[in-house]
Amino acid sequence: MSRILAFFVVLTLWLDPSAALAQATGAAGVTSSGTGPVIRYGKWVLAAGALGMNYLAARAHDRADERFHVLESRCFADAGLCDVDGAGRYVSSESERLFQESLRYDGRARRWLFGGETALLGAAAMFVWELTRHVPKPDNIPFEPEVRSLRRATGVGVRIGF
Repeated sequence: MSRILAFFVVLTLWLDPSAALAQATGAAGVTSSGTGPVIRYGKWVLAAGALGMNYLAARAHDRADERFHVLESRCFADAGLCDVDGAGRYVSSESERLFQESLRYDGRARRWLFGGETALLGAAAMFVWELTRHVPKPDNIPFEPEVRSLRRATGVGVRIGF
């Protein structure tokens, strides 16, 4: 998990904010879309991270299920292999190992799922943030269509700026 997190941190830092400064509308370094490169690209990085983490959670859950099914088949084959002692542990060391591995993979799946849902929430917040920002019209549009509502008609034309 730490390798993937490090990858996303490096990817986010790699996005060069100085490249967007050429498009800046003001001294604050805000691009023409109203948001900086961290929001513009970070939402996609977080969305991809959410997908990746949910995939890893599904893999860990499948591994936990495999271990538990092996333990279950052992118990159905010979009920004596699944006897537990007073502390709640399996008497058979192999059965206990399979159970502990199942618990360990379930814990991993839970952590991956928590991370994936957190990343998805962050991506959704960034999408909403970007959509709610005011986007000013650029000055370099040579002409733009114009529609006016008149008394008995609708006027359609083109405004040409010099």
